[in-house]
Amino acid sequence: MTHLNQMFSFLFVFSLCLSGGCGQAYRTPGSRADFDVLADLDIQAVLERKPASPLPVNLVAVRIQGPGYYSYTASGYGDGRFSVVTVRDVETDEDFERIQSLPDVSQIIPLSRLLLSPKLESDRPLRQAAAALHADMLLIYTFGTDFTVGDALKPLTVLSLGLSPNKQVRVTTTVSAILMDVRTGYIYGSCEETATQRQLASAWTSRDAVDSSRLKTERQAFEGMLKGFEKLWVGVASQLRNKQ
Repeated sequence: MTHLNQMFSFLFVFSLCLSGGCGQAYRTPGSRADFDVLADLDIQAVLERKPASPLPVNLVAVRIQGPGYYSYTASGYGDGRFSVVTVRDVETDEDFERIQSLPDVSQIIPLSRLLLSPKLESDRPLRQAAAALHADMLLIYTFGTDFTVGDALKPLTVLSLGLSPNKQVRVTTTVSAILMDVRTGYIYGSCEETATQRQLASAWTSRDAVDSSRLKTERQAFEGMLKGFEKLWVGVASQLRNKQ
């Protein structure tokens, strides 16, 4: 009976941790944005979108995530198909200064939630907010971070800490970005980068330790995306200069 009681006690504590009911549990961040800006358009309508931005450009950078996004360092604003994250928990001022230093970029402007409609169903509210700031282009990006344990294929939503000392946890982040014309919704191009870290679960004895790994992985992926954007921008700026 003693062994049986111990087993039931363990299962009870384990279930509490999985549901977030004890200190030894970590809730993983919300999802990436399902931002299919062309979903409601037919092929002809997509082809009719044209670039209309002059050079140099005023550029607005905005991070979007899935509806109801929440992490330990940021949360999303707005309801609908996606939410907007205005807290820079991964990005730095130096990142945006780096973008602003690119040729033909006049300035890069953060997007305030005060300019946004709370109902976010398409790219239109983003473009309207950017237009209010007299921006020419939108750099829209999203983080997709998954935690998987061992050979499990399904991403976890809650991690129980310290209960699987021999299990390896993999943290994978993909940062995806598109560059959009504010006036017409024309998409100049896209870039994407993925970063992965592996960690024994026994090393994660606190939520802060897990979140530190998440932020490191997201930071690595974001830096890779920035490099991809710099390459993308060289081509975009060259094409626009040739048209002027």
